Amino acid sequence: MKQKLAVAMSGGVDSSVAAFLVSQWGVDLLGITMKNFDGADERDSLDAASVAHRLGFEHQTLDLTEEFRNTVMRYFCESYMKGETPNPCVFCNRVIKFGTMLEQAKKRGCDGIVSGHYAKIKQEDASGRVLLQRAEHREKDQSYVLWSLSQEQLAATYLPLGELSKAQVREIAAEQGFASSDKPDSQDICFIPDSNYRRFLEEFTGKTFPPGDFVGTDGKLWGRHKGIVGYTIGQRKGLGIAAPAPLFVVRKSVEENRVYLGPSEELFSKTLKARDINWIAVESVPASLRVTAKTRYSQREAAATVFQTAENEITVEFDEPQRAIAKGQSVVLYDGETVVGGGIITE
Repeated sequence: MKQKLAVAMSGGVDSSVAAFLVSQWGVDLLGITMKNFDGADERDSLDAASVAHRLGFEHQTLDLTEEFRNTVMRYFCESYMKGETPNPCVFCNRVIKFGTMLEQAKKRGCDGIVSGHYAKIKQEDASGRVLLQRAEHREKDQSYVLWSLSQEQLAATYLPLGELSKAQVREIAAEQGFASSDKPDSQDICFIPDSNYRRFLEEFTGKTFPPGDFVGTDGKLWGRHKGIVGYTIGQRKGLGIAAPAPLFVVRKSVEENRVYLGPSEELFSKTLKARDINWIAVESVPASLRVTAKTRYSQREAAATVFQTAENEITVEFDEPQRAIAKGQSVVLYDGETVVGGGIITE
């Protein structure tokens, strides 16, 4: 029986080119665009439908507004209100895109899902595990946001852009006459396009986030902040204070409604703890494991040792201090090009 795959189509250049590439595989395709929130740009769905029509396969729009609100948006708000800095894309990939969307695709007769993420998926012959690996071109590698996918999700996922550069993808899109060929890359959280997190949090939760104190780690009062959710670890710009030397956000206390400021050197730490661990390349970790790790999407990974301290918890000790490790962000562990696993930073 001929294989049938669903193509996750955002209307952007990456998913459009992914659709074109798999259309050469001799499989049946179904294009699916997720509508995740009210106010989403309907032109994206129309662009996706246009590509599907041009390539000769059906396109559907899947309304996941309520589920997205009750999972991704709620997770984002709850995490921020605890003083964390969440990465909703990681959560969305596991729960919505490769969760609900994959389930809906299978109900429509599809065997798996195609995505325009820049990463690679390989079958490991020796262990039988499905491996997640970095993209060929590191400047666009998106393996960091896919670390939470299960073995079942990875086994049903196809990533045709893993060997390509962004320039090559845009070139293919232009050759095919896709309207998305010169669309800019999305930079912000999709459901907060204006990046006004405070406004979104207040509207979603119905709560207000009152001003509080900027306090130095030495106890000095530096002024008033405009609401604790508006600041993130490592931030310097937009604090609105005058100090003789640069000050950065080094800690937030929700209980005290205080934002703590300190010099750059106080942002560095050699150790972190993480929870919600997902192992990809291994089933479990020995007493210790040498890896490279990174704690932000745009960061270069650094040499570290991982210790499993509880069933669902790890400690990562870096060889050299790392800057601005933030609770709520993901730590992703690598062995060469392969993602070993990852987790959510707790301290």
